[in-house]
Amino acid sequence: DAEAALESCREAFGAGVLPLYLPLRGADGSATGLTGVLTGTTSGTGSPREVERERAELIEAIIAESEDESLMERYLEGEHIDEPTLIADLEAAVSRGGLHPVLPVCTATGVGLPELLDGIVRGFPSPLEHPPPEFTDPRGAHPRRLGPDPSGPLAAEVVHTAVDAYVGRVSLARVFSGTLLAERPVHVSGHGMAERGHPDHDEDERVAHVYSPLGSGLREVPRCVAGDLCALTKVGSAETGDTLSDPADPLLMSPWPMPEPLLPVAVTARTRNDEDALARNLNRLVAADPSLRLERDTETHQLVLWCMGEAHADVMLQRLREGGAEVDTEPVRVALRQTFGQAAKGHGKHVKQSGGHGQYAVCDIEVEPLPRGSGIEFLDRVVGGAIPKQFITSVEKGVRAQVERGLEEGRPLVDLRITLVDGKAHSVDSSDAAFQTAGSLALRAAAEQAGLVTLEPVDAVAVYIPDDHLGAILGDLSSRRGKVVGTEPEDTGWTVVHAHVPSSELTRYTINVRSLSSGSASFTRHFERYDPMPTP
Repeated sequence: DAEAALESCREAFGAGVLPLYLPLRGADGSATGLTGVLTGTTSGTGSPREVERERAELIEAIIAESEDESLMERYLEGEHIDEPTLIADLEAAVSRGGLHPVLPVCTATGVGLPELLDGIVRGFPSPLEHPPPEFTDPRGAHPRRLGPDPSGPLAAEVVHTAVDAYVGRVSLARVFSGTLLAERPVHVSGHGMAERGHPDHDEDERVAHVYSPLGSGLREVPRCVAGDLCALTKVGSAETGDTLSDPADPLLMSPWPMPEPLLPVAVTARTRNDEDALARNLNRLVAADPSLRLERDTETHQLVLWCMGEAHADVMLQRLREGGAEVDTEPVRVALRQTFGQAAKGHGKHVKQSGGHGQYAVCDIEVEPLPRGSGIEFLDRVVGGAIPKQFITSVEKGVRAQVERGLEEGRPLVDLRITLVDGKAHSVDSSDAAFQTAGSLALRAAAEQAGLVTLEPVDAVAVYIPDDHLGAILGDLSSRRGKVVGTEPEDTGWTVVHAHVPSSELTRYTINVRSLSSGSASFTRHFERYDPMPTP
């Protein structure tokens, strides 16, 4: 439905959206060819339609953007404006962002593909008209801009990474400056290097072969010049967004900002035999897709894939299975924590006398809750040597180990001050292990007296939403136990809603927010704090 698509574009981008071509309709109503609004030519079969109104509207929009101020006057006086002049002004209007041309294309039938390619060449700005990208020296030199000069300094960016079952890692690189040659070393720098423990971006690799990609095949070529794309194999340290340059003149290009994946999917190998294949294929997927994030949660012990949405998640799971790993999904668990509801005292006694060397340790502690984010404090207030110094450290070790394990369902304890106030030791039977056990028992005893409060993570959420859907979003946030902390107008007809929402309520929020807004809303989230979880 080309007309509906055109109207949708106008709603999104404004009145500057105009068609360059309109579809010809066959007897069954399907698009069989195109009519050029500007040129008047037709391609394919079908009934041509009158395009005089669209042609006049397009010409006026082009002339309005022209630097030739007399052109509009000549046009209004009835003078014929030739096609080359109009196309040149069309290109200028597009480059300035004042005109957004629309070309209908059907990839299934091929209708519109020749016109699209022709429009790109004749009517769209050349890359030479864009400002060249800025490169910096990873070692701190001043930034500089490099144009597409094949004889200039080498500067290329890895724009895509794939993993082939036979070839291995394949890096698709765009050369902005200089010439990338086979059998030469390159310097790899970028965000991927820092994440892999190379903050100085200092790693050189040898490019053995340079290929020109053609469909799924690779044709070996001796070089790749500025402005071209090429494929490199076995450049193991390069990831999507990294910069390739001359080792003698290292350069760094800032990577483009990537959208944050917001849909978590917990995956697990179906059988033990699938575990190796799962790990191998996960590494391949993450290397190939910069919008995919892999997280191994040390608290819930889950393997979580953060995806862009349901379709993205389905594709990733299918690729895992195609790689030989049978995987299952499970509900994403949110890491909960606990703290004390009030101050309490605990008595820990570990005494065993069963012949031979025994075990003896007694300790008394006082525990009090601290403000959120304070962590765990351990204080020693033992007087008179009731517990020898070497065993005070043992009590602390036992207490901290129990804090990390938690007391219920593996939920670690947080924000507590634990004070050792008294205890007893035996000259023969006391030991490090005995006092560690006594410290753990004392903490358990204090917890029974004080009662535990379960804490859940709360995220700060910012929802970018059209005003038409504001009420639905506010109601949905309320149903998720969210607290709206403010709203602010962003653009005309758009509002940003700021709220604090429990993380457990956001597992599938990216799907719900799109559903509530007809796909128009977006949101960001980041951890804010831990809050007490309401009791059932």
